[in-house]
Amino acid sequence: MGNKDVNENIVGDKKVTVVFVLGGPGSGKGTQCATIVQHYGFTHLSAGDLLRAEIKSGSKNGTVIQNMIQEGKIVPSEVTIKLLQQAMLESGNEKFLIDGFPRNEENRAAFERVTKIVPEFVLFFDCSEEEMERRLLNRNQGRADDNIETIRKRFKVFVQSSLPVVQHYDSQGKVKKIDAGKPIVEVVEDVKAIFSSYGAKST
Repeated sequence: MGNKDVNENIVGDKKVTVVFVLGGPGSGKGTQCATIVQHYGFTHLSAGDLLRAEIKSGSKNGTVIQNMIQEGKIVPSEVTIKLLQQAMLESGNEKFLIDGFPRNEENRAAFERVTKIVPEFVLFFDCSEEEMERRLLNRNQGRADDNIETIRKRFKVFVQSSLPVVQHYDSQGKVKKIDAGKPIVEVVEDVKAIFSSYGAKST
């Protein structure tokens, strides 16, 4: 290929806008993604949801994914990226929030290499470990997998794997940081301020 820009950020025949949404467990990013979808017409794609849906579909690909997860292996970036590309194409939209991906630097590099898509920016929900713990423990009372040790482990994985992704994009001036420790109403206003330039959803 000659000029990299020729096919950059194209899905099908559309030029797309992609925003990566990153934040630790309990940072409230799912709630805020719903707000962005509702007000600004983005399509919300969760890498985890797409993998679960593929497994549930009973497809050959789904069985391979399920076996990998059961064996404790990490699903290759290309598999997740292919599902994201397919979902983007099928949605018919050109504005996407990709939630919970890239989880690490390898995911990030593979996404840009495979899709030729560079994110518009990264929406980073910054929240202290103490606040996340409090929220998760309140939210998941009675769920065995959300005890304090599990929560701390998940937070540690986020810091080790996902923060380098945030730092990479921060060095390019592409990170928009939200103080997710604030009350939800204030967080919503901060999110709206960032997305206001992307146009309200036409009804």
